[in-house]
Amino acid sequence: MRQIWKSFRALYFASLMMLIGSGLLSTYLALRLAADQVDGLWVGALMAANYIGLALGGKIGHRLIGRVGHIRAYATCAGIVGAAVLGHGLIDYLPAWIFLRMIVGLGMMCQYMVIESWLNEQASPKQRGLVFSAYMIASYLGLVLGQLILVIHPQLGLELLMLVALCFTLCLVPVAMTRSIHPAPMHPAPLEPAFFMRRVPQSLTTVFSAGLIIGSFYGLAPLYAAQQGLTTEHVGLFMGFCIGAGLLVQWPLGWLSDRYDRPRLIRGVAGLLVLASLPLAIFPDVPIQVLFSVGFAASLLQFSLYPLAVAFSNDHVEAERRVSLTAMLLMTYGVGASIGPLASGVLMKMFGSNMLYAFVCFTALILTLSIRPKAVTNLHQVEDAPLHHIAMPDSMSSSPLVVALDPRVDEQVVQDQMQTTTDPAPEPEAQPDPEPPLDTDYMAPATSEEASTEPQPARPNPANGVTNDVGIDRPM
Repeated sequence: MRQIWKSFRALYFASLMMLIGSGLLSTYLALRLAADQVDGLWVGALMAANYIGLALGGKIGHRLIGRVGHIRAYATCAGIVGAAVLGHGLIDYLPAWIFLRMIVGLGMMCQYMVIESWLNEQASPKQRGLVFSAYMIASYLGLVLGQLILVIHPQLGLELLMLVALCFTLCLVPVAMTRSIHPAPMHPAPLEPAFFMRRVPQSLTTVFSAGLIIGSFYGLAPLYAAQQGLTTEHVGLFMGFCIGAGLLVQWPLGWLSDRYDRPRLIRGVAGLLVLASLPLAIFPDVPIQVLFSVGFAASLLQFSLYPLAVAFSNDHVEAERRVSLTAMLLMTYGVGASIGPLASGVLMKMFGSNMLYAFVCFTALILTLSIRPKAVTNLHQVEDAPLHHIAMPDSMSSSPLVVALDPRVDEQVVQDQMQTTTDPAPEPEAQPDPEPPLDTDYMAPATSEEASTEPQPARPNPANGVTNDVGIDRPM
């Protein structure tokens, strides 16, 4: 692990600084509007704009990287994001803040894509799992540190915006100074939404629900905590405490995911989330000790939904479609994360701050009723399913390229798919494939001719942790 940190420290530092700035900006804007007595609808709109920007950035980022290369694309977006952050201090017009927030999300998605494709290019197959774990640790640590800055500097002045801009400036330095050759440009993989809606509908439902919940949390939890009477320092501690739960839960969650039925785990986690959030949803005011303890427990559960859904969907999708699957999951998450803050913001404006966790309870309850483990036939799971659980980022703090760091996926398959142009091509002949029911997650059967002629990609065995992926090992 020490060698991994040493080899990729420049990219990890860039990720750390980006997430420090992003986490601090989200909480600062919510607290700034709360101090100005602005209702929660505007706060939710700001977070929704950020996720819309992240979703748009996936498409624009591919084109920008393909046109000017990784380093120039990263430098361009870092400069634009820094300027947009400072723009919040120059303009007090809220619709302009929404536009600036969307620009921040768009630029950050392009930066994620540069870092993740670079990590994948230089990580050997044996290292890829550790490389991704360290990347996720750097991302979560950045989010937590961004909240703790408010403990050191609780004044909501322009100094915090300058600090956010400083973080995005510093994240530019290690990438601009690197001596390594940047990776080859990649093109976006096809989304194929109709295919995935038939193949993994329950996984998409879970991801959409996770987007509703976590998008609302990032956008409105600072406002909720402030309306509970917490000081700026305590709001920072509360947010850092809850986001830290997202990192702590990943490894025990992976242990459970590899040993128990994943749809049942999703349903159980959603049901427990209803119970855990209920005290904060019922009582308008709670003591600070209850707020921290219940908030931590609810965060452990809400940050478990997305990685479980990713693992569940990967069990039913072939390796050559997993880049497209990741893009589809992130798009679905982004739609939910754009709607959630707006819906919960309206509820908080009309009925009070506790409606944030009432919205979480309601969404988790609907998810509990929607997930039906008995409807999952498991008739056509991929080979060696359930695949070994890989901890995933909690939100759109990643791009579709992050799947290339998954040690379960053959790197050459990812490279081949991402290099495919997106120009419309003639559709292949339709294969006679029965329409699956819309409420099951399963894999369509291959024809006997395909099964006999097409080589199957090597997959790791969860029992012994061995992987036969083929990758490229290049020094940083």
